[in-house]
Amino acid sequence: MEYSMKKIALFVFNGDPMCFIHVLLNALDMSEKGYEVGIVIEGTATTLIPELIREDNPLNKLWDKAKSKKLIHGVCLACSSKMGTLKDAQAQNLPLLDDMSGHPGMAGYMNKGYEIITF
Repeated sequence: MEYSMKKIALFVFNGDPMCFIHVLLNALDMSEKGYEVGIVIEGTATTLIPELIREDNPLNKLWDKAKSKKLIHGVCLACSSKMGTLKDAQAQNLPLLDDMSGHPGMAGYMNKGYEIITF
């Protein structure tokens, strides 16, 4: 069965690395299968940002691969500010998203034809 190109936005709120690995794995898998996919980092997941660049972090290679494929659409400005990781997001040149009262809105993605999946 053939599908037209699907657009998927993965909104990750959960800061548990065991959850985040599935976000990265799914984004990479969908991208390799021709999906247009983006990861939006929200909530306590923003606390992972400084940890993901550490070479000894088990998620580091997946994070680097997702970033190199431009799958990280951005980070919540409000949440990264609240969680103390705004400077880390900026240091990694991650886009800061704030179109909905300081947070990334899902409506904009939906208006562009994205299906939203939350973690």
